[in-house]
Amino acid sequence: MNPTIENMLQHVSVRNFTDQPVTTDQKNALIAAAQHGSSSEFVQAFSIIEITDPTLRNKLSDITISSPHVKKANTFYIFIADLHRQATILRNNQKKLDSIKNMEALLVATIDTTIAAQNMATAAESMGLGICYIGSLRNNIKQVASLLNLPDFTIPLFGMTIGVPATKNELKPRLPQTNQVATNSYDNQKFNDLAAYDKKVKDYYTNRKTNPSNTSWTDKNLAIFKEVHRPDVAEFLKAQGFSLS
Repeated sequence: MNPTIENMLQHVSVRNFTDQPVTTDQKNALIAAAQHGSSSEFVQAFSIIEITDPTLRNKLSDITISSPHVKKANTFYIFIADLHRQATILRNNQKKLDSIKNMEALLVATIDTTIAAQNMATAAESMGLGICYIGSLRNNIKQVASLLNLPDFTIPLFGMTIGVPATKNELKPRLPQTNQVATNSYDNQKFNDLAAYDKKVKDYYTNRKTNPSNTSWTDKNLAIFKEVHRPDVAEFLKAQGFSLS
């Protein structure tokens, strides 16, 4: 197994950073890594905004509610699914925007952005840095867009905190491959036979050093999906110009 894969298999979210800064050279390398991810038809439908203003950082942290480390992390990026450039190209050439507004274009931008972010995460961890995705920016996606002066056809998908880890969480046990990988067709029975995995996850949560709890993977998913989260996101997408059709 090579060092890249070894690093990937040790990934944990880091929420406690030292005061040691991420250097300019490191930041440049992280951005370059993000930019060199795969992109559908080379549209490169994402943008990255670094948040350095303390007042803005505090406002964004307050939106995340459960992410006080957003205020403390040395480096904080926000990843934007961005088709505004393509919309501008079409407008400048007197073309319709139907191809930008539809669901497929939205998926393309979302996937491009996510690949870029994961490239950055992998690069950061290869440098000994830690990262944490901040999806809770979408707690008030409209306010985030306003704070960042986002134009139409852009979506603030998530943030990423980056820094030198002070402490790391324990490694969570992932789904066994038998529950997640099949050949040629979806294996409904195997994918949903979660008894062994639930026991493993319950053992992990019961015995971990920080915030132990008596819960399984099934229990956590029941808690997460028992109600609709962030119902305002769809209306925000429409307001940004997407038809969702």
